[in-house]
Amino acid sequence: MKSRASSPTAIDEYIASFPPEVRARLSKMRATIRRHAPRAEERISYGIPTFFLNGNLVHFAAFARHIGFYPGPSGIAAFRKALSPYKGAKGSVQFPHDQPLPLDVVADIVKFRVGESTASTPRRPRGGKAKRETRRP
Repeated sequence: MKSRASSPTAIDEYIASFPPEVRARLSKMRATIRRHAPRAEERISYGIPTFFLNGNLVHFAAFARHIGFYPGPSGIAAFRKALSPYKGAKGSVQFPHDQPLPLDVVADIVKFRVGESTASTPRRPRGGKAKRETRRP
């Protein structure tokens, strides 16, 4: 595991730190996400590539045996059937290196997450508590 001191500061730097085969897979993930979330900002968050649009949209990362994709619990739940061949958890899925990336599914999930992110429901500011109405006698 890389130390915080050597953590990448940009997605290009993150991708460049892997062997060529993994770099190619990461680049395909990035291009697919970028194509379907063109207004999202690229950044490194939690030490991994992140697309940000009114909050964290999706993350992705490389590991020894797979590419991890993190669209959050809603993205996983909405595409449970399409993701069923892959190992995953509540907000993540693993795409093994010995299988092609399901870029069509990634694209659909990203479009879904963009829709959620840009919905007109106002978001509560981070770090603050929700204000409750109090009644005084």
